[in-house]
Amino acid sequence: MQLLPKNFDNRESLTDFVAALAPWAAGGPSHIQGGRQSAEKMLARVDPVAYGRTRNFGDGKITGLSPYIHHGILSLNEVRNHALSRCGEPVQITKFLQELAWRDFWQRLLSAHPEWAWDDIEPYKTGFSASDYAGVLPADIADGKTGVACIDAFIKELIQTGYVHNHARMYLASYVVHFRRVKWQAGAQWFLHHLLDGDLASNNFSWQWVASTFSHKPYLFNLENVSKYFGRQVDASPQNNQPLHASYETLQEQLFPNLSRSL
Repeated sequence: MQLLPKNFDNRESLTDFVAALAPWAAGGPSHIQGGRQSAEKMLARVDPVAYGRTRNFGDGKITGLSPYIHHGILSLNEVRNHALSRCGEPVQITKFLQELAWRDFWQRLLSAHPEWAWDDIEPYKTGFSASDYAGVLPADIADGKTGVACIDAFIKELIQTGYVHNHARMYLASYVVHFRRVKWQAGAQWFLHHLLDGDLASNNFSWQWVASTFSHKPYLFNLENVSKYFGRQVDASPQNNQPLHASYETLQEQLFPNLSRSL
């Protein structure tokens, strides 16, 4: 068996080599660089205290460590210990530690229940049954041409970089499942196809949480929420995001009419 080369003069030569191996792959390389050295640089820049305060904002102090954790370059234990060394008291970084714990929990849950990876854990709590949802992702979503400006911007980032902010992932999942009534499985598969940190457990259980098949209610968002957290990163104007420009009460009635009639 022929071994593939591991050392390259520069990133461009590595990119050319990979492109030759996979001529079917579209687009260019992500800005995220792999390897232990890059992971250590990212880890050194982590501010776990600021993370807890700002992580939901598009320009917040997120870590960017998930691709390195997913591929085994960094361990959860290593990241936790580094974070603890950066603060005076563990309580200062509770949210940061909780997120690491959730990742570990999802892995353990999948190990205990591998069938839950692609099966609905519970029924939808939207007033619809699973059969009411489409099983295939619409082409306009896959291509980032929905006509909803902020959604298309998040999709473009996902496709072009292999990464998108976790809060934006929740928006995308909610849009796919609730605004477009597509099964969460189709969306989860779509994410795994593109994400460099596409962890099966974290990805799929998060989609189920948004869908309400692993939570007590569906996750919804509106344009006001997008504007609050990503107004400086994407177009959050009402004229270019009409389907999202409504109150939560109005969206609840529009998206889940069966629930509204049962109240």
